[in-house]
Amino acid sequence: MLETRDLSIRFGGHVAVNAVSCAFAPGTLTAIVGPNGAGKTTYFNLISGQLKASSGSVRLDGRELGGLAPSQRTRAGLGRAFQLTNLFPGLSVLENVRLAVQARQDGRHRRGLNLWSIWSDHRRLTERAESILRSVAMLERRDTPVASLPHGDQRKLEVALLMALEPRVYMFDEPTAGMSHDEAPVILDLIRALKKDPSKIILLVEHKMDVVRELADRIIVLTNGSLVADGPPAEVIASPVVQEAYLGVAKEAA
Repeated sequence: MLETRDLSIRFGGHVAVNAVSCAFAPGTLTAIVGPNGAGKTTYFNLISGQLKASSGSVRLDGRELGGLAPSQRTRAGLGRAFQLTNLFPGLSVLENVRLAVQARQDGRHRRGLNLWSIWSDHRRLTERAESILRSVAMLERRDTPVASLPHGDQRKLEVALLMALEPRVYMFDEPTAGMSHDEAPVILDLIRALKKDPSKIILLVEHKMDVVRELADRIIVLTNGSLVADGPPAEVIASPVVQEAYLGVAKEAA
C-alpha cells in the first residue's frame, strides 16, 4: 500500500498541494486528473522525492519515505517516468537498459554503482536487458544511440528502464505527451500489460480523458491543490465538481 497523509507543500504564500490524504492499493491503476495548475505533477514530485513536503507524509507499506532522496525512494520501490524523457542520450538503447538492470542488482546487494564498468563481462545483465527490450518491441533498436531515436521510441525506452528497476509502484506523468496519434497506442499497450500484474500499483497523470476512461480503475481529482473527488471513473467523471472544474462545464443557472 502506498499512502499519503495530509501531504502539503507551500511556495511562499501559495499552497500548491493542500493536505492530500490518499491510499493506493496493489492491482489498481489510479488516474490523477484536474485542470492545469491543479497540483498533479507537484503531488507526483512530493511522492517521488523531487520536492520536499512542507508537512504530511508519504508511506509505502507503513514505511515513512519523507526523509529519503529520490534515488533512495527508487530503491524502496517507487518508479517514476517523467513528461520529459530521462535517458542517457550518448549511450545505445541496450546500454541504457543494462545500466538500469545493474542499478537494480547493485541496489539489492547494497553495492555502489560503477556506471563505466565493462558491460561485455556481464552477460546475465545483457540477457535481462535484451528480454526487457523484447517486451517493449525495441530489441531491433538495441545498438541505436538514444539521441537518434524518435520521441515515441524514447518514451518506450523510458518504460523499459522502469521495468528494469522492477518497482512496486509505477508513476507515469502524461506518458503520451508529445507523441503522435500513431505512437501513443504503443505506450498505452505497455501500461495495459503492466496492469496485469496484481502486485503493482500504477499512478497516472493524464489530460486525455479517453485514455483515463480506458485505463483507470479509479480517478482522483485535484483542484487548486486539494483532493475534490475520488472514485470509479464513470462516477467521478459524471460528478458536478469534475464537470465544472476539469471539463469546463458551467453550473446550470438556478
